[in-house]
Amino acid sequence: MIALEPPVGFVLGGGGSLGAAQVGMLRALTEHGIGPDLVVGTSVGSVNGALLALDPARAAERLAAIWAHMTRPRVFPGGLFAQLRTARRQRTHLFPNTGLAEVLRLGLAGATTFADLLLPFGAVAVDVTTGTAVTLTEGDLTSAVLASAAIPGVYPPVRRDGRVLYDGGVLANVPIRQALALGAKSLVVLDCTFPGHLPKPPENLAETLLFWATLGTRNQAVLEAELAARDVPVLYLPGPPVQPVTPLDFTHTADLIATSYQASTAFLDTVSVAGPGLHGHPSGTV
Repeated sequence: MIALEPPVGFVLGGGGSLGAAQVGMLRALTEHGIGPDLVVGTSVGSVNGALLALDPARAAERLAAIWAHMTRPRVFPGGLFAQLRTARRQRTHLFPNTGLAEVLRLGLAGATTFADLLLPFGAVAVDVTTGTAVTLTEGDLTSAVLASAAIPGVYPPVRRDGRVLYDGGVLANVPIRQALALGAKSLVVLDCTFPGHLPKPPENLAETLLFWATLGTRNQAVLEAELAARDVPVLYLPGPPVQPVTPLDFTHTADLIATSYQASTAFLDTVSVAGPGLHGHPSGTV
């Protein structure tokens, strides 16, 4: 039995192309009758989270359709020479965020502000001036998500409400504290950086990049999940088996969705939740 005290906060972490795994997780949660009362996302988790907050009942289906057409050229448009021109002219990034903005436009289907969403939603970004994480919860929706997903050096920062904002994953890749601050009394965590699995020692460049990126983001998630679990139930879904996939590689989407669905389904079939505690774990050990 899974008993989650409302409001239930869905926490969607960042991870670039690995965000496809959250589609499989959402599908499994929907089949088990577990839905959100509020949503908080970081980076690609904000992209997925905005669509979840817009239409929670059909989010897995709608996101699967969008991710089926998600490619690197679409999200990171322009070849090598275009990247060099952008870097020379802009000096802070390699790609425009126009491709991601178009993905949002299609996915949000006319929703332009947070008020258009069915559920409360927070997009987590980093304020360059203060060096702190900020949770955007009102006003223009697209600029908020673009700010949350503004990977330093990859996308341009977003200027919004007098702030200069970058990707929230720098400080809060799995925004557990932010979900609690918005009032969640139970948490369901959709971490797409291979939660529950310890990466094997890297043997090549791709594995090395994945290994250190995974450990870097996992440390914050481990600390916050364990602290939160003292007071509220935290359902931390497992991810797919670790693969040598970088967050910029969109060729593994179908496999990430399928394997995360299988892992999450098996987990939800057996887990029991009644009161505060950590069920599942961001690390490979409990």
